[in-house]
Amino acid sequence: MRIAIVTENFLPKVDGVTNTLKKLLEHLQETGHEVLLLGPESGMMAFAGAELVGTVGIPFLPYPELKLNLWRPRFTRKLLEFDPQVIHLVEPVWLGAAALAICKFYLPNVPLVSSYHTNLATYCTHFGWGFFSPLMWQWNRFCHSFCRRTVCPSRSTSQMLRHKGFDNLSLWPRGIDAGMFSPAKRSHALRARWLGSEAEAAKKKIILYVGRISFEKNIELVLDAYRQMDYENACHLVIVGHGPAFDEIQSECARVNLPVTFTGYLRGIQLASAYASADIFAFPSVTETFGQVVLEAMASGLPVAGIQAEGVCDLVIDQQTGLLLDIAGLSRGQQIERYAAHLNMLVNSAEERLRMSHCARETAKGYTWWEAMECMVRTYKAAATAANTVNVEGDCDSGVEEDFETEGEDCKTKSTC
Repeated sequence: MRIAIVTENFLPKVDGVTNTLKKLLEHLQETGHEVLLLGPESGMMAFAGAELVGTVGIPFLPYPELKLNLWRPRFTRKLLEFDPQVIHLVEPVWLGAAALAICKFYLPNVPLVSSYHTNLATYCTHFGWGFFSPLMWQWNRFCHSFCRRTVCPSRSTSQMLRHKGFDNLSLWPRGIDAGMFSPAKRSHALRARWLGSEAEAAKKKIILYVGRISFEKNIELVLDAYRQMDYENACHLVIVGHGPAFDEIQSECARVNLPVTFTGYLRGIQLASAYASADIFAFPSVTETFGQVVLEAMASGLPVAGIQAEGVCDLVIDQQTGLLLDIAGLSRGQQIERYAAHLNMLVNSAEERLRMSHCARETAKGYTWWEAMECMVRTYKAAATAANTVNVEGDCDSGVEEDFETEGEDCKTKSTC
């Protein structure tokens, strides 16, 4: 197939969306598809066989890492020359919205599919712009409504979107490289480096956070809970990642003399070793649609201390692969106290850690990148087939429903615990 992808972000930015797109492009190359990707300037002309065409973006002042990317006339020319059979809009908000208008005018018979990755309306609330949240939901719903299918990474996110009025929803799950993320990557030398000595590494349990260091990820909950724990004798917190709140959080930990190890960004074998060398994974985010780092931690054998929220609750089974805290109705103080209790339980109970570690690894085995990406390919093919049927009928009502439901057994992943 000839597949055009329009995305709001791409490399060199590092996040779950770009990681998923990398995997998708690699899979499409491996399975013989032609791909054109239109998005932010990456400094590359091609990736995994796909032609990349970039554009400049205007920094979003409240969150400079985000950019409002501008549609270029060259994008339109490239689309028309490429003559795609299907167009995939990744998180259509700004650039994707421009693509909608262009596609409707120049390529009205080419089917559109979209993918939902980020709970932007929820982010509005976390940034103190709650009054924008309803408007963001309306805009998201409007943009996705022009697409034959909207795919999202988890059932809980699908249910949330359906509740918000989105239609034509299907699952596009994520996968894990089980060869990369494994307990076998555990490094006693790395633990000793984090803790300062082999004796400390043997005595303490390591609590790990991996992800963007930003306040919308609710990372303060981990830090506040950690303050209440016996970090002098029982545990140590390691934070992997970077982001807009990195300097502020690192400075605050130093100011109050809170022992935390900050590693910055890690990738590849270094990241895999970091997961495997920890004992517990702390993930307090309530804004996820999936939580790729949670899956990586589970594959590495870590029980997860998470929040009962979209995305995470699809991966973590409470009392089996970790502990989930339901924060509904709790004050901030109660959230901190109960989250600290969950972490303490995992720190102090070797038996529970071992049981949950085994279950986490078994659950993660059900997620493969091949099947996840094939699920997207099936969505492309079904959309193209449905569009061809409509075009043959002359864009009239043929009395036949379009059928490209991809939420069947072949797109499901289940716990084996």
